[in-house]
Amino acid sequence: MRSKWINRLALAAFAIALLYPLAGLAARVGPWRWDGGIPGSTGAAVRVSLALTALAIAIVIAIGTPVAWYLARHAGRDRMLWEAAVLISVLMPPLALGLLLSLAYGPASAIGGLLMRLGVPASNSATAFVVTQVYVSVGYYIVAARAAIAAVPRELEQTAALLGLAPAAVFRRVTFPLARLGLAAAVSIAWVRALGEFGAVIVTAYYPAGIPVQIWVNLQTAGMPAVMPLLVIFLLTALPLPWLVHLLAQAHDA
Repeated sequence: MRSKWINRLALAAFAIALLYPLAGLAARVGPWRWDGGIPGSTGAAVRVSLALTALAIAIVIAIGTPVAWYLARHAGRDRMLWEAAVLISVLMPPLALGLLLSLAYGPASAIGGLLMRLGVPASNSATAFVVTQVYVSVGYYIVAARAAIAAVPRELEQTAALLGLAPAAVFRRVTFPLARLGLAAAVSIAWVRALGEFGAVIVTAYYPAGIPVQIWVNLQTAGMPAVMPLLVIFLLTALPLPWLVHLLAQAHDA
C-alpha cells in the first residue's frame, strides 16, 4: 500500500512538472492585444490555418490511407523500401524540408516553372501552404495508420473476401470499423503536426500567414501581449482532437 502511494505521488509530481508550462497563460505580460501591429491579422491567421489545414488533412487521408494499408498488408523487400521513404519524410528537419521544397518547387525548377505558367505560384500562396503541410504530416499519418490497420486480424478480412466482398467493401465494412480509433489517432497526429508547423511553412508560405507564423510576427512586432490571444486559440485548435481521441481509446479498452 505504501509503495502504491509513493508511485502515485511520484506520478503526480511528474504530471505537475509536465503541465507546468501551461501556467504561462496566467503570466503578467500586460494587456492582451488581439491583432498585434496589423489590424485583422489574428482573425485572418485563424481562418487560414483552419481552412487550409483541413484541406491538407483531407489530402493526407486520401493519399496516406491506401499507402498505410499496403504497408500493413503486403510483405516483401519492396515494402521495406517504401517504409524507408516514409520514415525519411518523418525524420526530415522542418527547416531543411522547407528549404528543399522551395528549391524543388521554385520558379527555377521544371515543376515550379510549369506551375507558374499555369498561374499557380509554388511559394507564398495557399497552394504552397497546403503542399508544405501535406509533406510535413503525411508520414506521421501513414506510420500511425499502418499500425492501426496491422492490428486488425487479417483472417477477418480474408473471410469477408471469401464471402464475396470487394476489397473496398472489405475495408469499409471490416477493416475500418476495427481500426477506427487508431485511424482517428493518426488523423489527430497529422492535424497537430500540420497545424503547428512553423519551420517549413515560414520558408515556403510566409504569406498567407497561418497561426504559427502570425504568432512569430506578433512576437517580433508587438511582444507577448499580442501573442497571448493567438496562443490561446492555437492551443484550443490543436489540443482537443488528439486529447479526445486518446480518452476514447482508453474508454474503449477499459
